[in-house]
Amino acid sequence: MDIREKLEGIIDEAIKAAMADGSLELDEAPAAALERPRDEANGDWASTVAMRTAKLAHKSPRDVAQAIVDHIPANTMIASTDIAGPGFINIRLSDSVLQEVVREVREEAEGFGRGTIPEGMRKVNLEYVSANPTGPLHVGHGRWAALGDSMARVMRHAGYDVYEEFYINDHGTQMDVFGNSVGVRYMQCLGHDVEMPEQCYGGSYVGDIAQSIIDAEGDKYESMTDDERKVAFREIAYQMMLDDQRDILGTMGTTFDRWFSERSLYVEGDDGTSPVSRSLKAMDDKGYIYEKDGATWFKSSALGDEKDRVLIKANGEMTYFMSDVAYHYDKMMRGFDHLIDLWGADHHGYIKRCECMLEAWGWPGALEVALGQLVNLYRDGEAVRMSKRTGEMVTLRELVEEVGVDATRYLMLSRSSDQPIDFDIEVAKKKDSSNPVYYVQYAHARICSILLRAAEAADPDAAAAVEAGDMTMDELARRVVPVGCDLSPLTDESELALMRKMADFPAMVALAARDRAPFRLTHYAQDLASLFHQFYTNCHVLVDDAKLQDARLALADASRIVLALSLSLLGVSAPVKM
Repeated sequence: MDIREKLEGIIDEAIKAAMADGSLELDEAPAAALERPRDEANGDWASTVAMRTAKLAHKSPRDVAQAIVDHIPANTMIASTDIAGPGFINIRLSDSVLQEVVREVREEAEGFGRGTIPEGMRKVNLEYVSANPTGPLHVGHGRWAALGDSMARVMRHAGYDVYEEFYINDHGTQMDVFGNSVGVRYMQCLGHDVEMPEQCYGGSYVGDIAQSIIDAEGDKYESMTDDERKVAFREIAYQMMLDDQRDILGTMGTTFDRWFSERSLYVEGDDGTSPVSRSLKAMDDKGYIYEKDGATWFKSSALGDEKDRVLIKANGEMTYFMSDVAYHYDKMMRGFDHLIDLWGADHHGYIKRCECMLEAWGWPGALEVALGQLVNLYRDGEAVRMSKRTGEMVTLRELVEEVGVDATRYLMLSRSSDQPIDFDIEVAKKKDSSNPVYYVQYAHARICSILLRAAEAADPDAAAAVEAGDMTMDELARRVVPVGCDLSPLTDESELALMRKMADFPAMVALAARDRAPFRLTHYAQDLASLFHQFYTNCHVLVDDAKLQDARLALADASRIVLALSLSLLGVSAPVKM
């Protein structure tokens, strides 16, 4: 239970006590529902319960507030209360409560802020990126990679069981078009005068694939028919693109529990059924399938969709939506409680039909779709449209190679997914406070430097062990200052502000997980880094007073732990040196 929940429990007790002795005449006890005051000078927490309850209690809000304050039980958490304005109950925490946060952080380390989610809503399938294996990933895919991976990290920390999945769109005409495009470039590379068809993949990477096939296998495929070459290159090029996608996503630190092939949806098992046929039968059993004009239709309009949807065309060809139906049914049959799909904003019109298919099977609300906006790439404020190297789109690999993984991920996560990202390459490369990821990482490295300096004076062997990579910063910090040290000297306002911010971490993670909003961690990390820099400026850490030094070293170490944890949930490194 975090500080806010404990305080709400105390105020709830006060309300019930006031009701019990007749000070408040209410049929039902209202919730305290604490919130942060807009002005920090008003205290740490505030409640509007008096204003919400006044009419029911037949008293003025200030009188209700006074009755509640008068009945607050004895406790060690609240230093003072005051009634402000029309009836706000402002609460200021005792220093000891905030000091205890330092101890809690150091005891729990990377487990600080870890939550639990009730059974029945815990097991989540998170699908993201899912790009066609017909070309390299672009910078927009990088945003989905960072968002999906960080969302999974945050949700796991909050207590969800998250399974990450990449859906490989390897079924359908686009794969034949891709194979044929590579085949034409292959023949052109061998000197044949062959025109690229109108329907093709025209990027220079297609020619690179063709040349790599020649380099590896020569003219082995030259004598084939166009169709034979198309089929052969479809599989070769598909695997090359998939390997490239796996590689750059791995470089980004994004991993998946499963790469799910769309083709597998059409493969029959030993029982003669496939995921496609099983999903159709399950929908038909519920009465949502009918035949019309030789086609097979899903009666989605009966569930709120604007019109019914074709699943199988009159010529027997499966629609793209049929694959989605089978895929989502397969996911639910694997035992997930909830499905989350990350899509681009251009897929907005596709959401309702997908929600309807889950409802048709009896799982209303099981599908959640998060839509995201584009990434606008800039260089020193000027829009970047094309790659300098190829004259085409800028790939994710090119961006990562230029600015690095940490900056790419952090800046991709710096705003809510429903807002476009303006990504300036030159800002991402700067080594100063104008670059937010550098600013946060520098705060972490500064703390490590302080701990190392303290160790050099008190335990030189430990400092040398860290330098050699034989000891972690966690181990060093515990050698320098014990977890159970006296924290009572931490009373300076900059120290209290830093501790208040750390106390917010568990609730912030829970909300970020609930709202699928890892961008909040970027704001939190920057605020925490700023408060640490203020503390460092106002309070000397390494001082002659051993008791004060230990307390401030413990505070610095707790700040390091929470900064590192915040960065870890974003998939960004926490360097010891910069």
